[in-house]
Amino acid sequence: MRILITGASGSGTTTLGKALADRLGFAFFDLDDYYWLRTDPPFQQKRDPLLRLSLLLNDLDKEPSAVLAGSLMEWGKELEDSFDVIAFLTLPAKIRVERLRQRETAMFGKADPVFLEWAAQYEEGRLSGRSLSRHIKWLSERTCQIIRLDGDLTVEERIDRCLAAISANAPGGTRDACAPRG
Repeated sequence: MRILITGASGSGTTTLGKALADRLGFAFFDLDDYYWLRTDPPFQQKRDPLLRLSLLLNDLDKEPSAVLAGSLMEWGKELEDSFDVIAFLTLPAKIRVERLRQRETAMFGKADPVFLEWAAQYEEGRLSGRSLSRHIKWLSERTCQIIRLDGDLTVEERIDRCLAAISANAPGGTRDACAPRG
C-alpha cells in the first residue's frame, strides 16, 4: 500500500505522514528530501526533476508499503498515479503561517519572509508552485481514494480518520488494508 499526505506548506503533512507511517509500520518518505539538494542554508537549490523522480522511485521499489508527505504535482504520471490513498490536508492560512514561522525560527533562528509570503498566498494562488486550486485540480485527476482532512485537527484525529476511511473502502470493509506490516 502506498499513501500520500499532501496539502499546503504548514498544514501538517510531514507530521501526519511520520505518525501514520509509524502507526502502520510503513516506510516514510519526506518529498522535500528529494525535491531539494542539501545546501546550507537548506531549501535553496532544487534537484533536477528527472533525478528526484528516479531517486524516489528507486527508494520506493525497496518498500512494499510507504507513506509519503509533501507535494509531487508534475513529478510524473508513473509516480502520481501509484497511490492507493491520498490524504489532503487543509488548514487556515493564519494557523499555517504561524506554524511555519515558529518552525523556521526554531530551526534557523529566523523565518524567511519570502517563504512565509509564498506560503500565505496558497489559497489565492498568486505565486508559482503549490496552490489550493492546483491541488484540487491535481486531486481531481487521481483515481485512488482521496481523504480530505479540513481544519486544525490533532494528529491522532487525522490518523483515526485516515484509518477509518481506508478501512471503509477495503475489500469486505475490514481493516486488513491498513494493518501494520511486519
